[in-house]
Amino acid sequence: MLVPVFTLKLNHKINPHMVTVGKYDGMHPCLTAATQAGKVADGANAIVLGQLGGISPPLAIIGGNCALQGFDHEGNDLFWTVTGDNVRSLCLCDFTGDGNNELLVGSEDYDIRVFKEDEMMAEMTETETVTSLCHMHGSRFGYALANGTVGVYDRTARYWRIKSKNQAMSIHAFDLNSDGVCELITGWSNGKIDARSDRTGEVIFKDNFTSSVAGVVEGDYRMDGQIQLICTSVEGEVRGYLPASKEMKGNLMDASVEQDLIRELSNRKQNLLLELRNYQENSKAGTGSKKKEKEGQMGVIPANTQLQTALSVNVGSENQKPSVDLTISTSNDTIIRAVLIFAEGIFEGESHVVHPSAQKLSGCIRVPIIPPKDVPVDLHIKAFVGGKSSTQFHVFELTRQLPRFSMYALCTQGSAPKPRGKATFSINDRLQRVVMWLNQNFLLPEDIEVPDVCFTSLRGAGQLCIKIEQSGEITVSTDDMDLAGDVIQSLSSFLAIEDLSVDADFPDYFEEVRNTLVQVDEYHSVHQRLTAEMADHSNLIRNMLVQAEDARLMGDMKTMKKRYIELFDLNRDLINGYKIRSNNHAELLNCLRAVNQAIQRAGRLRGK
Repeated sequence: MLVPVFTLKLNHKINPHMVTVGKYDGMHPCLTAATQAGKVADGANAIVLGQLGGISPPLAIIGGNCALQGFDHEGNDLFWTVTGDNVRSLCLCDFTGDGNNELLVGSEDYDIRVFKEDEMMAEMTETETVTSLCHMHGSRFGYALANGTVGVYDRTARYWRIKSKNQAMSIHAFDLNSDGVCELITGWSNGKIDARSDRTGEVIFKDNFTSSVAGVVEGDYRMDGQIQLICTSVEGEVRGYLPASKEMKGNLMDASVEQDLIRELSNRKQNLLLELRNYQENSKAGTGSKKKEKEGQMGVIPANTQLQTALSVNVGSENQKPSVDLTISTSNDTIIRAVLIFAEGIFEGESHVVHPSAQKLSGCIRVPIIPPKDVPVDLHIKAFVGGKSSTQFHVFELTRQLPRFSMYALCTQGSAPKPRGKATFSINDRLQRVVMWLNQNFLLPEDIEVPDVCFTSLRGAGQLCIKIEQSGEITVSTDDMDLAGDVIQSLSSFLAIEDLSVDADFPDYFEEVRNTLVQVDEYHSVHQRLTAEMADHSNLIRNMLVQAEDARLMGDMKTMKKRYIELFDLNRDLINGYKIRSNNHAELLNCLRAVNQAIQRAGRLRGK
C-alpha cells in the first residue's frame, strides 16, 4: 500500500484549481494555494507557461473571453489568436510529433482545439465543457469535463474515458508506479484521489480526503532530490506521495481495494455460472409439444435471426418534433423485449432504454433521436430478442454511426426562400468523391448521383444548398455561417485539403458584425467618459475633505456639515457611476466575445 510521505494542515481553505508549485527565489520549491480571498482578473480563465511552436522565448499563454494571448518575461505580446468560446483549460503538447509544442485549448462549447501557433489544425468535440487538460507524454494528453468525465487522447484518437457522478477538480500526469510511463492522476469533488493507466484507464492506486480535492501538483517540496506528487483539499489538508519503490511496483492498492476486486470477480463468476446453468436447462428441455413450449419460455429463437437497423429523417408534425428515426427490427417473427442505446451527447446520462409494454410487443421498435450538434456519433445498441412467451432473451449487440449532418432533410429547390449567404471555392478532385462525401455525411433516401442538392434544417436554421459545377467550383448556400464552416471543414477533411481559398458572402451576418463593432466603439467612448468623470470626482473629494477638516478645526460646524453632506451626495454619485461602469464593462466584454467568435467562424471557412 502506498502511503503519504508527508502530511500537513493549512489554517485556510483553498480554492479549487488554485494550487501550484514554484521556486520564487530560484532555489526553494514553494507550495502556493489561493485562499477564498483570492481574485482572478477579468478575461483570464486559464494560464499555461512554456515554449510554443517556433516562438523563441517561453510564453505565459492566457486564455479568456474567446481569445488567447502569449506574453514573454518582459510582458511583450508575442502571440494572439481567437477561439470559439470562453477558454476553460490550456495545455502545451507536441501534438504532431515534430519536436515543437502545439497549444491545446478546452472551451465552454465542448470542443478541444489544437493550435499550431495561431493556426487551428485539429478539433475534437466532447459532450460537456472541457475543464482540465494535461500533457501525458508524446502526443498523448488527458482531459476532464464538467459532467465528471475524464479520459486520454492520443492526437485525435481517444484511448479511453470514464464517467463519474462526481466532478473532476484537477488532473495531473505523474509516474506513480515507477514503470517509466505517466499515469493520469485525478482529484475528485468527493475527496477521492485515483491514478489510472494512460493506456487502459485501469485504477492502480486510490486514496481519500475528507473534503473535495483543490489541486494536484508535483515538486521536490522536501528538497531531498525526489519529486513528490502533492495533493491538497479545500479544507487545507496537504499530502505528498513518492513514486513506488521497486519492491512495491504493481502493488499500490491497499488490502481493502484488493478485497473489492476479489468481490467483483466473484460476482462475475456467479453471473457466468447462472448463464451456463440457463444453457444447460435449454439443452435438457423435453420433446414434442412440451419441448416447444419449454423452448418458447427459455427464449430459443431461430438460428438465422438477425437484428436490422435503419436511419431515416422525420420532418415532424404538429404533435411531434423533427428527429432522426432509428428503426430496429428482427428478420423473422421474433419480438424485441427491450432496447438499450448508448451514445455520447444525445441522451441524458448518455443512455436510453425502450421497454414496450406486454401488449405492444413486436419485432420492430422506432426510437426518435435529436442530436444537438452536427457531429458524427456512434450508437451502441443492445436488443433483447425472444419469443412472445419468452422469459429469457438473447442479447444482440451492434454499433451504428449517425452521420454528421443527419438533422438535414433532402428537399426540392424553391420549397423555401433561398439563402442569402454563400461560400464559394474550387477543388481539384473528381466529382464522384464529393458525391461519396454527401452520401456518407447526410441521410439520403437513396444514393444520389447529381451533386446539386438542397436540404432543410430540422433545427429551424433554414435551407442548406450545395451546388457543384463540372469545373470543380462548389457553392455552399446557407444563412448559417457556422454550418457553412462545418460543411467546408468536413469536406476538406474527407478530400485531404489543407487550405482553401474561399469567397464568402453572408450579408446578414456581416451587418450584425458591423453593428457589434459600432457598439464596441460606443462602449469604449462611454468607458473613457466615465473614467474621466470618476477622476474629476476624486479631485472634488480631496478638496471637500480639506475644506471640511479646515472648518472643523476653526469651529465652523455649519460649513463642516455642509461639506460632509456634499461628500455624501458625491459618494452616492460615485457608487451609481461604478454600477454604470460595471454594466458597460460587461456589455463591452460580450461584444468583444462576439467579435472574436466572428473571427473564429471566418477562420473555419479556410479548410483544415
